Amino acid sequence: MAKASEVKSGNVLRFNGELVSVEEYIHRTPGNLRAFYQARMRNVKTGKIVEYRFRTDEEVTICRVETNDYQYLYEDGDYLVVMDNNTFEQYTIPKLLFGSSIKFLKEGMNVTIAFESEEPIVAQLPNSVELEITYTEPAVKGDTSTSAQKYATVETGAEIRVPLFINQGDKVKVDTKTGDYVERVK
Repeated sequence: MAKASEVKSGNVLRFNGELVSVEEYIHRTPGNLRAFYQARMRNVKTGKIVEYRFRTDEEVTICRVETNDYQYLYEDGDYLVVMDNNTFEQYTIPKLLFGSSIKFLKEGMNVTIAFESEEPIVAQLPNSVELEITYTEPAVKGDTSTSAQKYATVETGAEIRVPLFINQGDKVKVDTKTGDYVERVK
């Protein structure tokens, strides 16, 4: 147990039985009232925002979270099997931790996973990935003057929007958070 004054932005707390990540933590001293800490926290599992005022002497539980890079090996039902790059130990991670960015995950890719006492709580892909276009309509000469886009399927099966000059077999960089085309890779 720690005092509320020891909490910092980025810490993971056990709050009302749930794990929350502290996004904003501000010390307030309003006039001649008692000081308090205003916290804006995000529930790790649901993503819901929680706001709470902590007294300066209030007890809080700061969780020890270990974050490491892992290599994605294969899919196993509702789970993904990843391997620690240092110890070669394998772990099963629930798919839902990756959220909507899972459609850009391919075998051999490095992912970042955070564990809190042997339980995976957060998993994320790199900010951008390079994927090959497996299907798209062919480009027509002269269509590149506008910023029009067309649909294309990448090697993981996800469908994204790309500029008209992108052809089948090209490699493109994709933002994993938004699913947007970033650039063509040489």
